[in-house]
Amino acid sequence: MSTKGGIRVIVEKCVACKLCDKACPYDAIHVMEGVFEGKRKAVIDFDKCTICGACVEACRKYGAIVISRKTFDGGDVTQYSGVAFFVEHHGGKLASVVPEIINAGLGLKGSLNKPLIGILVGKDVRKVAEEVLSYGVDEVWMVSDPGIGDYNEDVQAELVAAIIREKKPEIFIGGGTVIGRSLLPRVAAKLRTGLTADCTELTIDPAQNLLKQTRPAIGGNIMATIYTENHRPQMATMRHKVMKPAEKAASSHGKIVEMNHFPIPTPQVEVLEFVEEKEETVNLADADIIVSGGRGIKDPKNFELIGKLAKALGGAVGASRAAVDAGWIPYSHQVGQTGKTVNPTIYFACGISGQIQHLAGMKSSDVIVAINSDATAPIFGVAHYGIVGDLFEVIPELIKQLE
Repeated sequence: MSTKGGIRVIVEKCVACKLCDKACPYDAIHVMEGVFEGKRKAVIDFDKCTICGACVEACRKYGAIVISRKTFDGGDVTQYSGVAFFVEHHGGKLASVVPEIINAGLGLKGSLNKPLIGILVGKDVRKVAEEVLSYGVDEVWMVSDPGIGDYNEDVQAELVAAIIREKKPEIFIGGGTVIGRSLLPRVAAKLRTGLTADCTELTIDPAQNLLKQTRPAIGGNIMATIYTENHRPQMATMRHKVMKPAEKAASSHGKIVEMNHFPIPTPQVEVLEFVEEKEETVNLADADIIVSGGRGIKDPKNFELIGKLAKALGGAVGASRAAVDAGWIPYSHQVGQTGKTVNPTIYFACGISGQIQHLAGMKSSDVIVAINSDATAPIFGVAHYGIVGDLFEVIPELIKQLE
C-alpha cells in the first residue's frame, strides 16, 4: 500500500493499466517496476499530487486508488438549534452589512421559530453587542479580550469556531465582505462543514427544515440552490446590499452571554497597521448615487472625469471588471459578480457595455442611467434612461448643468 496526504494506492488491486498515469494533469502518478513483490504498480509523487481525484475516477473499474478526507465530526445534527450570525465590526463600530444579515436572520428565525444569536469577538466590544441587541436579536455570544485585537483573522476564526462547537447553532451566516469571505471559510474548515458563498437569498425549505442557500452560478446565468444536509452548522455568506437592513426594535429584551472562558490563541500573523484608502467621494457600498466607468473611458486618467461627476452628485465612483483588470482603478471600486453588489438610488454606467457579470452587481438599482456610444450595448436593456453618445461630451455637459 502506498499512502500519504489522504490519497493512497492499494497495490493489491493495482493492475498497472496506466489509466491513472494518463489521467493525472500534474504528472504525479506513474506505473513503476518492482514496487510490490517485484511487480509493476502505480506510485504517487506526493510533491506534485494535489489530490484532485482524476486518478481515482480513472481507476473506478479496479478501485485501486482511494482518497480519505476528514469529514464532519460534530455529532448528531439534531443536537444543533438556532440561527447565529457573525457580527462584523471595525474600530468599535458595527459594519454596515450586519443589519442586512440580521434582517435575513430574522426571516429564518420566523420560519424555524428558533432564537437569533450574534457571535461577537474582539476587544472592548460591549457597546457593539448592545447595538446588535437593539435590532431585536435574542442573544449575543461575546468574547471580549484585549488580546484579540481589532482584527486578527486567525484568532477570531478559532474563537468563533470554539463558540459554535459549544453552543451548536444549526445555521451560521455572515456578510459577503472582504472579512466575511476570509473568516467564514476558515471557520467552516475548522468545523468540517460546508459553506455557500455570496448568496442572494436565504430561506427555509418547509419540507425538510433545511437552509436553502441560493446564489448565482455559471456567470450569473442560473441561480443555484444548495442544501447542507449532513453537516452543521449550515453556513453561508450573503452579498452586501441584496437585503434591506433591519430596523431597530422599539424595545430590546435580548441578553449578552459572555464566553470569556476560551483561551485567546496566539496570533500567527502580526497586524502592523490598517491603511484606509483615501477617497474624496463616499463609500461605494453605502452610496445612494454611483457613477461607474468601464472600458469605454479608454484611459485610466479619464477616471478623473468619472470622479468629477460623482463628486458633483455627492456619489461614489464604481468600475467594471474590465477597468479594474486593466489596472485603471483599485479592485475596491469594482461592481459586479466578482466585485461589490450595490443597490443605489441612481446608478450611472459610463462606457460600460453591460455584460451579465456586471449587471449581477447593480441591476437592482432604483434608476439606471447608461451612457454609451454603442446603441446596441446590452446595458441599454436594463437602463431606465439611456444616452447614446460620446461620454467625453455628455459627462462634461452633465457636470456643467449640475454646477
